[in-house]
Amino acid sequence: MHDRDDISGEILRERTRRHFFDQCGIGVGAMALESLLAADGVGRADTSTPAAGPHFPPRAKRVIYLFMAGGPSQLDLFDHKPELTKRSGEPIPASFVEGKRFAFMDSSHRTDLLGTKRSFARHGECGAWVSDLLPHVGGIVDKLCMVKSCNTDLFNHAPAKLFMNTGTGQFGRPSMGAWVTYGLGSESSDLPGFVVLQSGPRGPRGGAVLWGSGILPSSYQGVPLRGTGEPILNLSTPAGVDAASQRRVVEAVRALNLRHLAATGDAEIATRVAGYEMAYRMQSSAPELMDIAGETPETLALYGIVDRGEATYARNCLLARRLVERGVRFVQLYHTNWDHHGGPTENLEKHLPEVCGQVDRATAALITDLDRRGLLDDTIVVWGGEFGRTPMGEKRESTGRNHHIDAFTMWFAGGGYRPGLVYGATDEFGFAPVEHPVHVRDLHATLLHQLGLDHMRLAVRFQGLDYKLTGVKPARVVTDIVA
Repeated sequence: MHDRDDISGEILRERTRRHFFDQCGIGVGAMALESLLAADGVGRADTSTPAAGPHFPPRAKRVIYLFMAGGPSQLDLFDHKPELTKRSGEPIPASFVEGKRFAFMDSSHRTDLLGTKRSFARHGECGAWVSDLLPHVGGIVDKLCMVKSCNTDLFNHAPAKLFMNTGTGQFGRPSMGAWVTYGLGSESSDLPGFVVLQSGPRGPRGGAVLWGSGILPSSYQGVPLRGTGEPILNLSTPAGVDAASQRRVVEAVRALNLRHLAATGDAEIATRVAGYEMAYRMQSSAPELMDIAGETPETLALYGIVDRGEATYARNCLLARRLVERGVRFVQLYHTNWDHHGGPTENLEKHLPEVCGQVDRATAALITDLDRRGLLDDTIVVWGGEFGRTPMGEKRESTGRNHHIDAFTMWFAGGGYRPGLVYGATDEFGFAPVEHPVHVRDLHATLLHQLGLDHMRLAVRFQGLDYKLTGVKPARVVTDIVA
């Protein structure tokens, strides 16, 4: 039982808290409320104002991340290994796999080297090797910065995707797009700062946490747009509700939320207010974005779009260009499925050529289109998956490769990345880097640097710790690959 002094103290503390949040003119609630009130006097959240701004002059303003979910086989696409082909079928030397862990231990450790069946050729003035599966990408290699010595930490799909997107394999951390929009804000007032587009037979393993906001306010999470029908479910005004009635409801809900915000100081209420306002504006902006009827026949042909309404990777690449034109800060495309272990639906003979055919033309078209519109110079385009594939085959019904974290290829274009550069090299089998290894944390630090963000300073204190995209382990800006 509390004595009188304890009760009096509790009452005083509660009154002080209420005064701080509700009555004090410089309290948290009042300051949050004031920041939400727009110049027009109706309390509109200003979502176009950057959260912090760059730490130094940026080289790039925005990002388009082409995420090839499942782990593309670099050995069949970019990393030409004649010695691997020559010794295909032989056991891999024990020194390579000793102490290594793989997703499927038996199939990897009991299977021999597997040379590619694809033909490789040098392309462009830079002489980058690209296989016959990506002829259109081969045609733009002089615009690409290809990193062939990437490595990561986690070898199962969902944790590895989390690591590539959030810098950790644990749930609950902000994604790269959330960090970027938190650090820079958005240039668009009518569309979210971070948009996600998906294509392929299924969504990526890991799901929405891959584009989540984690410990950051939920206003920074990625917003998935659907490929068919309404871009966002329930976005359209219901039948029988006119614009004036809807606006009155929005205004009333905003007023209630702002009153509650002033009383509690809860930052998520401010996010809710901004979310309602964004949804209201997206009722007109989202349909306009998704309607590509105004694109020229030449542009549609460039991307390989035949049916303007069909939800495809090619259409998503065109939408990515339209999104960055409208000021969206971070656009992420997920395309499945690149998990070619071998088997009836995921093998190197049939299914790798199919998925390459789905992305090759449109990927090259996006780079070309951005370049001719003057957008590539300050837009970073990223292409890659969560890891690569092993030089060893797998014992399955058909040919495939296992997950591989020690070496894989990613490429970058625009935004100050050095065009026509092939960086890093792997051993004769493509098992491990022998020149310029680049860890995922280094890739993150470099991308943030090009956006004017210091990866050590872009941090949020939570539960007594400073959380960063690059985590607590060493990370470096790879200065060799940027201008």
